[in-house]
Amino acid sequence: MDWDNLRYFLELSRAGKLTAAARRLGVDHTTVSRRVQALEKSMDTPLFVRAAAGYSLTEAGRTLLPQAEAMESAFSAIEQARAGQKDSLSGQVRIGATEGYGSAMLAPQLAEFTRRYPNLGVDLLAVPRMVQLSRREADIVITLERPERGPFIITKLTDYVLKLYASASYLEQHPPIRHREDLRDHAFVSYIDDLLYSKELLYLDEIGKPRHFALRSTSILAQQQATAAGAGIAILPSFSADADPRLRRVLSEEIEFTRTFWMLMPIELKDIARMKATWNFLREMAQANQFLLLGALDGEG
Repeated sequence: MDWDNLRYFLELSRAGKLTAAARRLGVDHTTVSRRVQALEKSMDTPLFVRAAAGYSLTEAGRTLLPQAEAMESAFSAIEQARAGQKDSLSGQVRIGATEGYGSAMLAPQLAEFTRRYPNLGVDLLAVPRMVQLSRREADIVITLERPERGPFIITKLTDYVLKLYASASYLEQHPPIRHREDLRDHAFVSYIDDLLYSKELLYLDEIGKPRHFALRSTSILAQQQATAAGAGIAILPSFSADADPRLRRVLSEEIEFTRTFWMLMPIELKDIARMKATWNFLREMAQANQFLLLGALDGEG
């Protein structure tokens, strides 16, 4: 059996689409199709069900998948032993994360990761929605909600803190905020309720809805930018907002929200060397940055 054909099979099984698999392999989508067809011919059985929504594994494909992944891990181990160094890790890893954490924390951390493993490519999906492992949108996902079931490895990555923030100019131009009750007379920047992708984002339910929303957005980064420009008060993750010199904490001693990031990976990927290295790196970075994630910075603004 041709190992190269198996590589194409693996990437298509993970990506679910020819174009996505081709992008991760650095080839044309017709090459992926041709390689998979050659593998199916050699095995005399279809490995994928082709549909408008993408490619899904047949029963034969699901049977082949763990065997192909075992071969991939063995091949990677041989390559590492031959090279005698960590940077022999190669291939592609796709990470899905919440927009704020992915942009403010993961992006600079992953720059260091790619320097550590120069032969490894990383895709970062930092988006204001849930990235679905079940649809093979990513290999590793960092999410706000722990799934109740599924063939996943699941770990608590970290807690993180959110606080109220406003710009210095907004606070100077509006009535003082000394108590929680004062918030009702101020403009807020927040999410669009009917477009929330997680119940964990319902922060305002904990302090009471304000009378006026100056701006609402599906993007936490857009909310932060609008708040820094003076639109109103917002609930923002401290790991992002505390780094913005335009923002000041509001009622920091009285109001604080704690949420949790969970990290998930399909069980069948757990023994693949590049996945293990990425998983361990993400855990190390979360642990190393607890002071940022928990808002433990000196000064309240």
